[in-house]
Amino acid sequence: MNRIHSLFVWLVILMISPIGILSQSTESNLQKYFNPVDVFQLEFVSDPQISQDGEKIVYVRNSMDIMMDKTHSNLWIINFDGTDYRPLTSGNNTHFSPQWSPDGSKLLFVSSSKGSAQICLIWLDNGQIATLSDLQSPPGNITWSPDQKWIAFTMFVPATEKSFVQMPPKPEGAKWAQPAIYIDRLQYRFDGLGYTKRGSTQIFILPVEGGTPRQLTFDNFNNGGGLEWTADSMSILFSANRRKDWEFEPQNSDIYRIDISDGKITPLTDRFGPDNEPAVSPDGKMIAFTGYDDRITGYQLTKLYVMDIDGENKRVVADNFDRSIGGQKWSGDGNGLYFQYDTEGNTKIAYVSLDGKVETLCGDVGGLSIGRPYSGGVFSVSEKGRFAFTQSQPDHPSDLAVGEKDRVGYKRLTQLNDDLFGHKTLGQAEEIWFESSYDKRKIQGWLVKPPDFDPSKKYPLILEIHGGPYANYGDRFAAEVQLYASAGYVVLYINPRGSTSYGEEFGNLIHRNYPGQDYDDLMSGVDAAIARGYVDANNLFVTGGSGGGVLSSWIVGQTDRFRAAVVAKPIINWYSWALTADMYTFFYKYWMPGPPWEYPEEYLKISSISYVGNLKTPTMLLTGEQDYRTPISESEQFYQALKLRKIDTALVRFPDTPHLVASSPSRLIAKVAHIIGWFEKYRTE
Repeated sequence: MNRIHSLFVWLVILMISPIGILSQSTESNLQKYFNPVDVFQLEFVSDPQISQDGEKIVYVRNSMDIMMDKTHSNLWIINFDGTDYRPLTSGNNTHFSPQWSPDGSKLLFVSSSKGSAQICLIWLDNGQIATLSDLQSPPGNITWSPDQKWIAFTMFVPATEKSFVQMPPKPEGAKWAQPAIYIDRLQYRFDGLGYTKRGSTQIFILPVEGGTPRQLTFDNFNNGGGLEWTADSMSILFSANRRKDWEFEPQNSDIYRIDISDGKITPLTDRFGPDNEPAVSPDGKMIAFTGYDDRITGYQLTKLYVMDIDGENKRVVADNFDRSIGGQKWSGDGNGLYFQYDTEGNTKIAYVSLDGKVETLCGDVGGLSIGRPYSGGVFSVSEKGRFAFTQSQPDHPSDLAVGEKDRVGYKRLTQLNDDLFGHKTLGQAEEIWFESSYDKRKIQGWLVKPPDFDPSKKYPLILEIHGGPYANYGDRFAAEVQLYASAGYVVLYINPRGSTSYGEEFGNLIHRNYPGQDYDDLMSGVDAAIARGYVDANNLFVTGGSGGGVLSSWIVGQTDRFRAAVVAKPIINWYSWALTADMYTFFYKYWMPGPPWEYPEEYLKISSISYVGNLKTPTMLLTGEQDYRTPISESEQFYQALKLRKIDTALVRFPDTPHLVASSPSRLIAKVAHIIGWFEKYRTE
C-alpha cells in the first residue's frame, strides 16, 4: 500500500506541477516533508459556538475533497473539558453557521445537503434533524429570537429586469446568439460573484417550527448587516447603508431597528462613517456596536461604542486603544464586552469594562487563511466567561481551543492534522525585528526555514509579500509558505509600514504614498535575512499577491537584485485599475486623491508600468481570469510591456477563478507549483 500511495502522490504532482518543483524532491522527502498533494489532507476548524452555560461547543469541521476539488464541512460537538467528542452531521456535504437556541436544547444551522442552502434544526437530545425552509437563495445571518419562536435571516431578493430593447420575434427553431446584457447600475460586478443580478438583500423571519418566511424589508437597499434581536423579541437590529447616495458612499452604514409587528424602521445612529455589529446587552437596555468617524483615509481604526437601546447617549469605549476592535460580545453580567484585535501579527481575545479598562485574555487566534499567514480567526463566549476560538500557530491550521476570563492562557482541544503532521517535518518559523533603512523604524517579520535546516549551508530566499495593503501576516500556518520551504527555500515574510496590527499611525504611513517607503522596509528585511549567514545573496526571489503583487512589480522596476519574480494578481497601472476594479466607488477617493482624470500624474508616478524601462528581472504574471478586484487586464499590460522589452516573461491565467487564486485545493497547489517552477528556472547552484 505504501508503494501505491507513493506512486499516486508522484502522479498527482506530475499532473499539476511544473518539473521544477520536483528538483529538490525525492520519494523519501515526499513522505517526510509537506508536499503539494498533502494540501488535500488538511482539515481546519471554523465558527466555534459555545453554549450559553459554557458546557459544550459546536464547531464546523472543514476537510478537502480530492475528487471534487472542494471543501466539505460538518458540525461536531465537544464538551468544554474535551470529552464526549462526536459528529452531529457527516458525509460529503456542507453544513455551517451553527447557532445555539437560548435554552441550549437545539441548534440551528444551514445545510446544502439537499442541493441548495436551507435552514435546518437539530434536537440535541436525540439528534433528530428537520429542514425548516425551502428558500430560493442562500440564507445569511440566521439568528434566534430570545423567546425561541422566530428565526431571523437575510436573503437576496431578485428584482424584475425589463428588457431595454424589444427584439423581433425569433422564428420557431431558430438558434440566435445569447441576448445582450444591458447594464446601467453603478455597482454591476463584484469579485467572487461576477456580474451581479438586479436585486437586494432583505430581512425575513421564519417560525421555529418551519413554514413560510415573512419578508420584513421591501426596498432597494442591501439590509444585510448582522442581525440582533431586542430582548423582548419584538424588534431586530441590523446594519445597512440606507442613504440616497449609498452607492457613492459605500462605507456609510448605520444601525437600524425594525419592528416585526408593522415593519417600521428607525435609525439609531446617524454620522458619516460605518456603524456595524449591533449587540444587545443581557438586560436589553444597551447596544454595543463598532465603527468610526470616516476621515477618508486609507486606514482607520474601528472603535467600540455603546448606546442606549433607543440610540441615545452614544459613547466610545477604550478610546485610547490603538488597535481595531471587532467581534464584540457582551459579558453575562453586562459590565463589559469581549472582543478580538490584531497586534504585531497576532490576533488576541480581550475583555474591556464599560469604563474602558482592557484586559488581554489570550492570543494565537486564527488559522482560517489556509494558503498564507493572514489574520482572521473567530471566537464565541458563554454567559460566565468561558470562550471558544479558532487557534493556530505556524505548525497547524485552525484547531479548537478554549479559555476562561479569570484563567491565564488557553487549552487546545483538537489536533485535526496530527494524522498528517505527526510524520512530517515542517519548516520552522522564527520571528525577527529589524530597522528600516528609510527611517530606522522597527519592522517585524518571520523567517521560515526548510525542513531539516542546516545553518552551515546557504539557501535561496523567497520574499513573500502580503496583500491588502492594509492587512497583516503573522505567526500562523500557511500552506504556501510551507511548500516553498519544503522545496528548499528560506521564506521571508514581513509586515512593512501600512500593515495593520501596529496602530493607526503606522498603517497610514502609506496613505496616498503606496508604493512608497514600504519598499525600503522590504529591502531592509532581505538585508536582515542575508546578515544571518545562511541565505545565498545570489539566489533571491520575490513574489506576492494583490497588494503583494503591487509591491513585487514595483520592486523589479527599482532593483535587479532578485533573480526572478512572480507577480500575482497585481495592480500595474493605477489609472486603468481605478476604472475597472469592482470597488471603484471606494478606491478612487480612499486610496487616491480623486478621480484619475483629475490627477493623472499622481496615478502614473506610483504605477509599476511607469518603470518598465528599468526592468531586467525575469517576471511571471499570475491572475485569475474572473478577477474583478485586480482585473487580468492589469497583468496583460505588464506582460505585453515586458515582451516588447524582450524581458523573459510568462503569463499564467487561471480559468473561472476570482481574485482568490487559491480558491480550491488544486488551485493553491498549481499556484505554488508555477511559482517554484519559475524560480527553479533561474536558481543557480
